[in-house]
Amino acid sequence: MKTINLFKKNNLCFKHWNGENYAVFNSIQKVVKIGALAAVYLSVFGYQQTLAQTDTASISKKINLEEVEVSARRTSSVYSEVGRVLHVIPRKEIEALPVYSVQDLLKYAMNVDVRQRGPLGIQADVSIRGGSFDQVMILFNGVNVSDPQTGHLSLNLPVDIQSIERVEILEGPGARVYGPGAFSGAINFVTGTKNQDNLTVNVLGGQYGLYNASANATVKTGKLKNYVAANIASSDGYIDNTDFKNHSVFYQGQMDFGQEKLDFQLGHNDKEFGANAFYTPAYPNQFEQNKTTFASIKLTAGNKVKITPVLYWRRHQDRFELFRENPASWYTTHNYHLTDVYGGSFNAIIPSSIGKTSVGGEVRSENVWSNVLGYAMDKPIDVPGEDAQFTKSYQRTNVSTFLEHVYTYERFSISAGLLMNYNTGLELGVDFFPGADVSYWMTDNVKLFGSVNKTLRMPTFTDLFYDGPTNIGNPNLKPEEAVTYEAGLKAVNNWFNGRASVYYREGENLIDWGRLPGVDEYSTRNLSDVNSLGFQLQGRVNLDELLGQTPFKSIEIGYAHIDQDKTMPENYESYYVEDYLKHKFNAALHLSLINRLGLSVNTLYQAREGQYNRYILDTGDEIPTDYEPFWLTDLRLQWTASKYKLFVDANNVFDKEYYDLGNVAQPGRWVKAGIQLNLNL
Repeated sequence: MKTINLFKKNNLCFKHWNGENYAVFNSIQKVVKIGALAAVYLSVFGYQQTLAQTDTASISKKINLEEVEVSARRTSSVYSEVGRVLHVIPRKEIEALPVYSVQDLLKYAMNVDVRQRGPLGIQADVSIRGGSFDQVMILFNGVNVSDPQTGHLSLNLPVDIQSIERVEILEGPGARVYGPGAFSGAINFVTGTKNQDNLTVNVLGGQYGLYNASANATVKTGKLKNYVAANIASSDGYIDNTDFKNHSVFYQGQMDFGQEKLDFQLGHNDKEFGANAFYTPAYPNQFEQNKTTFASIKLTAGNKVKITPVLYWRRHQDRFELFRENPASWYTTHNYHLTDVYGGSFNAIIPSSIGKTSVGGEVRSENVWSNVLGYAMDKPIDVPGEDAQFTKSYQRTNVSTFLEHVYTYERFSISAGLLMNYNTGLELGVDFFPGADVSYWMTDNVKLFGSVNKTLRMPTFTDLFYDGPTNIGNPNLKPEEAVTYEAGLKAVNNWFNGRASVYYREGENLIDWGRLPGVDEYSTRNLSDVNSLGFQLQGRVNLDELLGQTPFKSIEIGYAHIDQDKTMPENYESYYVEDYLKHKFNAALHLSLINRLGLSVNTLYQAREGQYNRYILDTGDEIPTDYEPFWLTDLRLQWTASKYKLFVDANNVFDKEYYDLGNVAQPGRWVKAGIQLNLNL
C-alpha cells in the first residue's frame, strides 16, 4: 500500500470516503476547508475515532486525505484541537447496529455512560468519564441545546435517529471551545441531506405493541437544498406504566451562494409517557409530557478570513404528574416548567504565516417559568395549553469570549486557547479557562498526544431551586470547576485502529444531591473536591484487510476503567457523585453470512460503583443495595439490497434482569423487525 504524506505543506486534509454511497462525506461532494466547528472536530486529522474506531487518520485503502470542511459549530480550529479524543459514529455504523434512538446508540461508545429511564429514546441520562448527566453538553448541528432546567431533558431532540448522519463525541473538558457546560465532554448530533433528491421511509414493529414509522426527504430547488423529516412512535410498555407516544417534525434548509452559505433549521418534538418510578419509587404511577421546539440560522461567509454568526432559540415545556390517576388527597397540582433559551455567537478564523487564529464569543440567555423553580413572580401567568399558572421565574445570561491559535510544523502540532466567561446569575465576576493540546507523529502510523484543559459547569435550575417532599434546592450554589490532564497513543495502519489513553481530572465544587445521617431530605451542595483517574484501551481489526475474503468482516474491542477519590462530609449519602460506571467492556463482531445477509453481534459489560435504596412498595422500607454488574448482548440480522433493507433485531438476547438507575426496571428481551426503503428521485 502506498504511504500517504500526512504532513505535506503543513496542511492536513482529506476528502470523502471513496466508493461508498453511504459515506459520511459523500453527501458534501465538494472540497472545503476545515474550521467550521472546533466543537465538532477538535483534533488534527487522525485525532478522531468512530464507535468502530474508524480513525480519520487511518492509513486505509478506502481513505484518501484531502481538504474537507465538517459542518457543525460556531467555534473552529483549522487543524483543530491537537491531542483530543473525538469519536465519530457515521451513518454506516448506525445502520449496522440494533438501535432505534440516539440513547441506544451511545451505550456502545467507550467512556460514555447511558442510563435509560424510558425505552427507545423516551428519557436517558448520559455522562462521560464518570461525570454526571448535567456535565455533558448536547449539541444539535453544532448548536448548544443542553437544557438549563436539568440534564434529564437535554436529549429531547427534534428528530429521530433516521435523520442523524453522524454523532461526534468529545471526551474531556471543552469549555474553551464550547463555553460552560462541556465539563466532562460534549456530544454533537449532525443531520445530513443527501446530494440528490431522495425519499427514505422506515417502518418498525415489535413486542409490547411497539411501532415506529418515519420518513425523510431531500429536495433540491436551485441554490436551496431542503431536508424534511417526520416520525411517530408508540408502545404499550414492557411493564406497567412504561407506555409512550412520541412524534417529531424537522426542516433544514441550506442555501449556497458560493463564498456565502446559509443554513437554517426548525424542529419540534412531543413526548408523553408513563414514568414508572422515574424520580421516586414510592409513587410508581408517575406521568410526564415534554415538548421541545428548536430553531437556528447560521451564515458562513468570507474567503481568506471566515466569519460565522449564529442565532438560535430552544423552548422546552414539561408537565410532570406525580399521580397519573387517583391522586392522594394532599396532592393539589402537577409540576409545570417552561424554559426559553436564546443565543447568538460569532466566530472569525484568521490565517497567518504562523498558523490560524480563531476569535469570537457567545451570549446565551436562559429563562424559566414554573410553579416550582425560581423566585416568586409579582403576578402569575397562564401555562400555555394547560389549566394552570406559573408562579415563579428565573433568568440568567452567560457571556463568553474566546481566543485560540493552532500551529503545525511537520509532525508536531500545538493548539492553545482561552475562554473568558461571565454569568449574571453568579456574583463571581469574570473567570478564565485556559487549555492547550499537543501531538507528535513518531512515525506515519504512531502518534503521541497530550492535553491540559480547565473547564466549568453552571448549576441547573433544578440544582438551584427544586423543592419537593424529599428534595431541597440551593440557590447559593457555585459553578463546578475542574482541570483535566490527558495523554495517550494511537496506532493506525490499513487493517488496525487502536488507542490507549489515560487522564486525571481534579474537580472542585462538584454539585451533588445528598443527605447527612438523620436528615430525610436530599439537598444540593458543592462538595470540596472529587478527583478522577481513568484509562481506556480500544481497537478495531479490519478482518477483510488482514485475512482477505472471509465471513468475518471486523471485530472491535474496548475497555474503560475509572477510579474516583472524593472528599465528603462523614457518613454523607451521595445520590449522584458516588455512583459512576467503574468498568465498561464492549465487543462487536460483524459478519457476512450469505450474499446480502449480514449479522452484527454486540456484547456489553458494565460494573457500576455505588448503591441505590431498593424500595419495598408494600412496606415503604428502603434497603441499601449495590449495583450488580451485568452482561448484555444485542443482535441484528440484516438483508441489504440497493433500494431497501430488511432487519430483525433482538435486544438483551439472554433476557437479563438488571437495574442501572435506581429502582427503574430495565427491559428484558425485546424482539423487533423493520424495513427501510431508500429511493433516489
